[in-house]
Amino acid sequence: MKLLIVDDSLIMRRAIERTLVSSVFTEIRMVSNGRLAVKEYENFMPDIVTMDITMPDMDGLTAVELIIRFDPNARILVVSALADKATAVEAVKRGASGFLLKPITSESLEEAIQDVISE
Repeated sequence: MKLLIVDDSLIMRRAIERTLVSSVFTEIRMVSNGRLAVKEYENFMPDIVTMDITMPDMDGLTAVELIIRFDPNARILVVSALADKATAVEAVKRGASGFLLKPITSESLEEAIQDVISE
């Protein structure tokens, strides 16, 4: 399976990669903003995307919407520090498959990814 990690924080991208590299993913790519995410999605066609919300150039919610418009079957797990329920609802309304609140643990990330895979 292929994974696209989208987060403006290199530390967060690497943490997600370290957690998931030994799981079911054979190929992992990373980008730092929503605009790059949309382009990379179209080229890479990952099985799953982890998407931050607050990023420069294009936020994650807009990127989710554009990716879903391109591929209605895209599976996107939003991973965000924005803790309000309205943000999670908005992410799902725009097409996200799930929402995980930062800070994340390896266990919570792996569980959320399994939920998205089995959806």
